[in-house]
Amino acid sequence: MKLSRRNLLTGAAVLAGSSTAQAAKLLVPPAKKGAAAAAAPAAPAANAPVAASAPQPFAPSAQPSPAAEPFRVKMDQWRDLDYKYQKRQMAYASDKPPGTIVVDPHDCFLYYILGGGQAIRYGVSVGKSAKAWTGEVVIQKMAVWPIWVPAPYHLEEIPSLVKWIHGMPGGPDNPLGARAMYLYQGQVDTVNRIHGGAQLEWIGGHKTAGCIGMLNCDVIDLYNRAKLGTKVVMLESKGIFG
Repeated sequence: MKLSRRNLLTGAAVLAGSSTAQAAKLLVPPAKKGAAAAAAPAAPAANAPVAASAPQPFAPSAQPSPAAEPFRVKMDQWRDLDYKYQKRQMAYASDKPPGTIVVDPHDCFLYYILGGGQAIRYGVSVGKSAKAWTGEVVIQKMAVWPIWVPAPYHLEEIPSLVKWIHGMPGGPDNPLGARAMYLYQGQVDTVNRIHGGAQLEWIGGHKTAGCIGMLNCDVIDLYNRAKLGTKVVMLESKGIFG
């Protein structure tokens, strides 16, 4: 049976300081003979107000150019999305620390918290009702053009996927797309991923069974911001998907 790209993508969608340098000593030239010693700067008053830190300014991630990718990626594909789901920096109230990823499964948004009341928002595809999940997980593995292995429930639905039981190599037909971030609870792999490979029409919908699907260009941007140990919070859904 010939496996179509759409079957593969749909099947997999069900799944996916620097150290502080020692300060150098200041060399103070000797005072000239007869000159009064310079007065030391006064210490700030104990009750002096502390200036609030300004919101972190938006800085595009250090994305590789399309030529640096082993397979073609349309890096501005996000512009083809409905305006609502195009990535942007925006005001977002959250008590989570900068660097946290928050997923809103009801409205199909993923937020990367910048701090200072700001976040970068991406449109995503999230889990169907039957396999939706909530809570906090951690990214414990990250991969570029990852290998995909079908889960048991993939094999139940599409038995022919057994041909990839030892892994499908990364590439444009791989359901995980250009990047994958693997979500764990403790040392347990949840089998859920934040991954690329999503089609334009999937964004804003409930097309997966637990994974968070993104456009390849968006998942590359997020991958370059995230790191191992990043916390991912899936909010509770509401409405018909709750």
